[in-house]
Amino acid sequence: MFRTGPRNLITDVAGLRVGNTANSKLKSGVTVVMCDEPAVAGFQVLGGAPGTRETDLLEPQNSIVTIHAVVLSGGSAFGLDAASGVQAALREKNIGVEVGGFRVPIVPAAILFDLRNGGDKDWGRYPPYRDLGYEAVQAATVDFEIGTAGAGTGALSSGLKGGLGSASTVLDSGVTIGALAAVNPTGSVTVGRSRHFWAAPFEIGDEFGGLGYPEPMPDDARKILLKYRDRRVGRHGEAGSTTIAVIATDAVLTKAAAKRLAISAHDGFARAIWPTHTPADGDLVFALATGTSGIELGADAAIDLFAAAGATMARAISRGVYAAIPANGDLFPVWSSR
Repeated sequence: MFRTGPRNLITDVAGLRVGNTANSKLKSGVTVVMCDEPAVAGFQVLGGAPGTRETDLLEPQNSIVTIHAVVLSGGSAFGLDAASGVQAALREKNIGVEVGGFRVPIVPAAILFDLRNGGDKDWGRYPPYRDLGYEAVQAATVDFEIGTAGAGTGALSSGLKGGLGSASTVLDSGVTIGALAAVNPTGSVTVGRSRHFWAAPFEIGDEFGGLGYPEPMPDDARKILLKYRDRRVGRHGEAGSTTIAVIATDAVLTKAAAKRLAISAHDGFARAIWPTHTPADGDLVFALATGTSGIELGADAAIDLFAAAGATMARAISRGVYAAIPANGDLFPVWSSR
């Protein structure tokens, strides 16, 4: 039986902190995952429209093994500036890889598309994301808000507001795994237009309503419900969505195993969102292994870890939508009003 960590957040993985900042007028924000000590990292993109920074270095064949932080941001390509703000904050703290007498913080980043969400994007010459990234580092802590917060502030799913979600799982091996997701898919996280989440079989307790699957299944369960077929956000064929996420564990992993963990966590997207990994989504998962448990997994325990990665991610995605709260100018309602 899976059980949650004490917070049911990614920060149940020892060695991680999360900082959120947002601008309510902009309807957008930034989330940073801070590593107390450099963490082994990997990533996997399965969406067709990714926006990224510093991801090539995470491939197992490349030389950088550990990183210092990961950034999830709104703002489409403009949001990649957030990583510069995080870098600046880490450099002030003398955090980074030493190269020729300089400290270079390694900060991979990914963005989601939240430009067409009702917020005021008339920011002038430069977008505000660099400052938001800097502020997110200052706000980093083990307890943080989910729902309409950080990178999930302006997120939308099909028919509902999206949000920032997180969850954790403690395995029998003693290993903890945690997930964090900024949920902004073009698809739906609920079964048709019902209140029931696709991820219901993996729910622990009533962490996203405790409703299970509907019985019988609604007539629209198999209908392809896409956000950008809604006239409020665009016309058919206008792309721009993306769910971006982090999966983390305190197990000791190699860089190749971290990539495998990211791949496995994408199974959680498929369990929680339908459809997912479309040409309009830039779906990406970063993986972090802090190694703080000191546990190296054998073959059987590793399979449990990779299975839990998908389940934990599915729960985090659902919790992001479940916890969203209404705000002025919203285009879509929140789940609690359905």
